[in-house]
Amino acid sequence: MDTYHVVLYLHLLSLLIGIGASSILLVCTFQLRGAQTLADAIPWGRVAGKIGRVFPISIIGLFATGAYMTSDIWTWDTGWIYVSIAGLVVVTFQGPFVAERTAHKLGAALQENGPGPLGEHARRMTRHPGLLIPEYTNLALVLGIVWNMTQKPGTASAVATLVVAYAVGAACALWFSRAPMDSPVPATEPTA
Repeated sequence: MDTYHVVLYLHLLSLLIGIGASSILLVCTFQLRGAQTLADAIPWGRVAGKIGRVFPISIIGLFATGAYMTSDIWTWDTGWIYVSIAGLVVVTFQGPFVAERTAHKLGAALQENGPGPLGEHARRMTRHPGLLIPEYTNLALVLGIVWNMTQKPGTASAVATLVVAYAVGAACALWFSRAPMDSPVPATEPTA
């Protein structure tokens, strides 16, 4: 066993940690979206807040091990590598600067709501695009980066992969940010 394969193992382990944490966050977003009461929402918000701490470890692990493998086997001017690094930078900043800020607003809306059924503002915040777009696009970007790692395309194809991945993630997030079909619809007065 050589150093490269140990580092490759650590790279894949970092990837699995990130995808595992992202999967848990995905479940949290679905559960928050379906929450009817404060008691339904709070546990999922807590889990999401705690699991978010795993991402820096995963990202540092991916970058450090990727940098070693690039220096050892590849070169820094390989197109798919710097495109993948750019994707990892997007993943790194979307979490804390978009999703986490929106999560704090959700927490405030839930506190303002108080016990019992969720009011309209709190329900809207549980499916806010600022929560969902970073989660879905980050997962899609990581899957796009994995595609680039396995296929090793040219620069243009690597960029196209990440653009398509981001677009698919954003489209899914926007789809799920809509009100659930079973949401009560406010009654309106008939017009004369």
